[in-house]
Amino acid sequence: MDDSYPVPGATGRFEEVIRRSRFVSCAGRAASRESALGFVQSVRDRFPGATHYCWAFNAGPPGSTARIGASDDGEPRGTAGAPILTAVLHSGVGEVVVVCARYYGGVKLGTGGLARAYARGAKGALAACPTERKVNRVPVLVTVPWEASGRIDPILRKLDAQIVGRDFGTDVRYRIRVPVVNSSRLRAAVAAATGGRGRVEDSCE
Repeated sequence: MDDSYPVPGATGRFEEVIRRSRFVSCAGRAASRESALGFVQSVRDRFPGATHYCWAFNAGPPGSTARIGASDDGEPRGTAGAPILTAVLHSGVGEVVVVCARYYGGVKLGTGGLARAYARGAKGALAACPTERKVNRVPVLVTVPWEASGRIDPILRKLDAQIVGRDFGTDVRYRIRVPVVNSSRLRAAVAAATGGRGRVEDSCE
């Protein structure tokens, strides 16, 4: 099963003015709570002086609620963080954070108006955010006889395995990171290429 998924590849930004309040919404990568809070601070630094900086993040796969967080940052409870988080969880993108900076324009929007404004800002930022595919990889050690080593590199390229290092001794030892989805195929391919003499072992790096 392919367990890769889309994640932000760069920052997405969406701006609009609603009844004189300016909303600047930014979406970016958040693989952890710490990186999400770091992104929040970067938006604060980039757009100083806003009345509120409301945010939400999902630091896991798309739609997962195992590692999430949200903040209304002084707006009425449930009018900012919750609608932003809903947009994040329904975006189809993983490891993502959205920050909506609001510059208050003197006209109250009401709780419903605020919720709609923050949801719209989050969706706009997410739509503007370019994505790339995250591939979950596992570290593996591949050991093969010298005479078979020339047949291994094409296998590694075909299976999208990243070579971290190569050690030459009696045998050739590859330290690689292979997509989880290709790990069983790697074992079979190495066995076939070496007549069963190659070894594929899990690694702790």
